[in-house]
Amino acid sequence: MSDRPRTLALFAEWTADRYGGRPALRFPAPDGGGWTDVGYEELRGTVRAVGRALLTLDVRPGDRVAVLARTRPEWTYVQLAALAAGAVVVPVYPTAGDEELGWVLSDSGASVAVVEDAVQAGRIGGLRERLPELRHVVRMDLPAGTDPTASLGELLRRAGQVSPSDLCGIIYTSGTTGLPKGCRLTHANLAAAHDATADLIRYEPGDSTYLYLPLAHLLAQLVQFGALLRGATLCYHGGRNEDIVAGLAATRPTHLPSVPRLFEKVHGMALALADAEGPDGRARLTAAVRTGVAVAALRERGEEPDGPLRAAWEAAEERVFAPVREVFGGRLRWALTGAAPIAPDTLDFLRACGVLVHEGYGMTETAGVVSLNRPGAYRPGTVGRPVPGCEVRIAPDGEILVRGPGIFPGYHRDPAATAAVLDAEGWLRTGDLGALDADGFLTVTGRKKDLVITSSGKNITPALPEAALRESRWISHAVLVGDRRPYPVALLTLDAAEIAGWAAREGVDLGPAGPERHPAVRRLCQEAVDAANARSAGPARIRAFAVLPGDFTVESGELTPTLKLRRSVILERYAKEIDSLYEALYEQRMDVRS
Repeated sequence: MSDRPRTLALFAEWTADRYGGRPALRFPAPDGGGWTDVGYEELRGTVRAVGRALLTLDVRPGDRVAVLARTRPEWTYVQLAALAAGAVVVPVYPTAGDEELGWVLSDSGASVAVVEDAVQAGRIGGLRERLPELRHVVRMDLPAGTDPTASLGELLRRAGQVSPSDLCGIIYTSGTTGLPKGCRLTHANLAAAHDATADLIRYEPGDSTYLYLPLAHLLAQLVQFGALLRGATLCYHGGRNEDIVAGLAATRPTHLPSVPRLFEKVHGMALALADAEGPDGRARLTAAVRTGVAVAALRERGEEPDGPLRAAWEAAEERVFAPVREVFGGRLRWALTGAAPIAPDTLDFLRACGVLVHEGYGMTETAGVVSLNRPGAYRPGTVGRPVPGCEVRIAPDGEILVRGPGIFPGYHRDPAATAAVLDAEGWLRTGDLGALDADGFLTVTGRKKDLVITSSGKNITPALPEAALRESRWISHAVLVGDRRPYPVALLTLDAAEIAGWAAREGVDLGPAGPERHPAVRRLCQEAVDAANARSAGPARIRAFAVLPGDFTVESGELTPTLKLRRSVILERYAKEIDSLYEALYEQRMDVRS
């Protein structure tokens, strides 16, 4: 018995044959009264019905079916049904602006768009003149209507005829500059991603995965496929980001993929509680983390603590570690983070608490996975070793090059862009900078195009000082600026919840001008800058900073849907603030000289 179907077109049939009535999907009940489960057999029935409906809409093999919705079970139904019909799925971020939405639908040549509700349908309606190939717009929130006339036999015939080399998706990367490019991915590409990680991510009967990441992103899709192929339950968040912690408590997952910010927020909550305990609170937490890391290292070698170390751990377990695990539901065994650097202190804190967060690395162009920390091969601060079947080497200029069966065949309708990243030997130029250590662990240091070169010729990778700044609980985002300038400065945004909590505890009136203008808040930020500078080489030390009003958001265009900084947008939008920082520094130098 194979551990996966030949193609994703047979996914629902294969999983139902193996797991039957086990719970496959879990999501908030429509009436708000608890959670609803859908079994694997019921999942197959729904996918069959949706697939027949797509055939009734004259969806043919190779047709593009766009999906525009938040992460929810209907997303999964439509994706699996479209693949069964032999179609190619085109995910669209629900947060995409109208320009990007129109571009993705037109460039992909989508013939059907399945959307979440009337609002998204209305957005497409306003773009129809630009979409001559779009025949149907179908809403998820309306009743299915009459039974489809297409036969089940035709759907299953179509699914059986899909080959591994056929396209299964065109995923538009949320680029930090310009319009996104469509990455063409085959069934074989995603099968390679599964095969490479099947033995690295362990599942047991009764396991569940909590999914709040957007299914428009390939990582969330890989998590979805991986969990369901192993008979686990996929729990959909289905709400606001503010409700993620409540959802974790309700569903008690064993597996959690996340961006770093969620883990850093939990760490920040622990720091706030420690500070509230008095002047020695932070020192006690630091000592507890030191104890927890020592015990974790022992247990990873198959040993147990004894004597004073065990006594110290038991005290910290009751006071700190167990409550933190309960924040994640109390059953979490495996956590994954990627897309951005995570603060090393956060990794140590969670490791001490018994929550081992595995950093990984991948791109849409690599079918989502290149390297991964895993049991028995875990090195904090790296993104792990390359997964089986994936080759990695470092170019002379420091760029990470990747080759393997997961590498995409190219960009949709863009041979020039494809040639720019894929060479004749199959090596992909990732655009990321990094290094491999003597044991084969990969470290990613930043994006090649983000490299800051000062006017004195010093090269600075902004990701490292930016990650150091984000370790501060007060700072939400940080952008290092300095290209063709004499030295770097930074733009900072505040973590509004942390600042508000601090102000309430300290009795500080932030006033009508906003926290970014308050001297005490600026002092907190200065402390964060000083701490980051202490870890940076001289040329990378930040000489001045501006605290911006509000935070960067996807809706404002300052972040991509995967929460990466759109540097060009930010630098253009805050050019006046940047110029003011350099003017003030110049005046200070003149004052000193005079």
